[in-house]
Amino acid sequence: MYAKVKELDLECYDDPGYYNEFVLSVSEAEKSITRTHQILESIFSGMTALITRGVFFLTTDWPSMFFILVSFALTFIFSQILNKVNFSNRLEKNPHERKRAYVHRVFYLNEYAKELRLNPDIAGRLFEEFDESNRKIRDVEGKYARKRTVLGFVSNYLTNNFISDVIYISYLVFRAAVSRAISYSSVVVLWNTSGGLKRNLHDIAGVVPQIAENSLYIEKIRGFLDYKQKITSKRNLPVPEKQGTLELRNVSFGYNENDGYILNNISLMIHPGERVALVGYNGAGKTTLIKLIMRLYDPNEGEILYNGIDIRDYDVHEYRSRIGTIFQDFRIFAATVGENVVLDKDEETIEKESRPAVLKALEYSGFKERLDKLSNGLATELTTEFEQEGIDLSGGESQKLAIARAFFKDAHMVILDEPSSALDPIAEYQLNKTMLQAAEGKSVVFISHRLSTTRHADRILMMENGRVIEEGNHDELIRLQGKYAAMWKAQAGRYI
Repeated sequence: MYAKVKELDLECYDDPGYYNEFVLSVSEAEKSITRTHQILESIFSGMTALITRGVFFLTTDWPSMFFILVSFALTFIFSQILNKVNFSNRLEKNPHERKRAYVHRVFYLNEYAKELRLNPDIAGRLFEEFDESNRKIRDVEGKYARKRTVLGFVSNYLTNNFISDVIYISYLVFRAAVSRAISYSSVVVLWNTSGGLKRNLHDIAGVVPQIAENSLYIEKIRGFLDYKQKITSKRNLPVPEKQGTLELRNVSFGYNENDGYILNNISLMIHPGERVALVGYNGAGKTTLIKLIMRLYDPNEGEILYNGIDIRDYDVHEYRSRIGTIFQDFRIFAATVGENVVLDKDEETIEKESRPAVLKALEYSGFKERLDKLSNGLATELTTEFEQEGIDLSGGESQKLAIARAFFKDAHMVILDEPSSALDPIAEYQLNKTMLQAAEGKSVVFISHRLSTTRHADRILMMENGRVIEEGNHDELIRLQGKYAAMWKAQAGRYI
């Protein structure tokens, strides 16, 4: 099931609600799978009992079968109705339970501790959110409580115990004492036999609705598995081993058709080994542009070519694997240092196959000094999420670790989105120098609001309102006295 999530990549995670509903469905389906043996055993034992004991009832007192089968049928029907109500109740509670679980996580995750201590009012607000989620959960439970209680009473007592016990025993007493159609010994045998048969059939009546309930979750999984991936390859071409030129031709893009385009008619070329900086104020479209280059989305208009071939013709995963990325909003996983660099191998495999490359990447990123102080080296567990002895890194250390991922990856192009935002100026200068050395011969595209970084770029693209409004190297744009020069002057005091 989760292989489909990996296949869909970003598309699945762009809709957290849809993804969470899928996870809930998978969780419930997995629970049902673990009960498969018991379910089959109950069904087969019930059917065996129905056949063998049914023959006894037919030869001894065939009307007795009527009571048992009616009880079974009614219990089955009302159990199905009850399980559908339970399913609706569960789905309606799910978003409120997720919100309550989120508030719970906020109070124990280390990354929120400083904010909570320095801003006690937010803690009160979160407590209100927690109470509100509990209230909504209670409201949902209350909404279904009466219906669930009535259906539970009907399916567990009226259609089961009342018919098969009260009414049936009255019938047997009447047949023996009044009509004298059967003997008292037959009454005892029929009663004892009916009890065993009732239990077997009751198991079937309870199991089959469980299967029906599971099928409702499975239906959601089927819908998920039938989801057609939007980012696909047209021809599944292999990506050339040799680096090539990336070209954007009249590219326009918008996340939502109703909101218009974020990028408008962008045309540019990035040559092998060229260092290109994207600058501009927030909302200019810089990050959106690199998402298109990485093919996390496809343009609404225009095309993106690599080595003269539309990137939509390349194998999606192979194309993305040739791009090393570092985002400003990177994440450190609850795993070892080595696993956080490599991301797709366990610690044992890293020790055997990738250790030299990982150490080299960490040295390039400036993390080597911190690594030398860790007693377990690459095997050091990060965060205390699962390990009490885990290490929590500072913001700058975490960023250096994230940057090592791009150095480790053998990529044609390196994309950096504010890679040094958490570092001090000296560390930033050293890192930028090291990054450019490590990326020698590779194309580099980086976004930076610190214009001291852009001075190292071969070409700078100044973006505004989804368009490239200025292009050139640092000296050329300063002489142009345009938007870039104005931005540089605003920051010049930091670098002079």
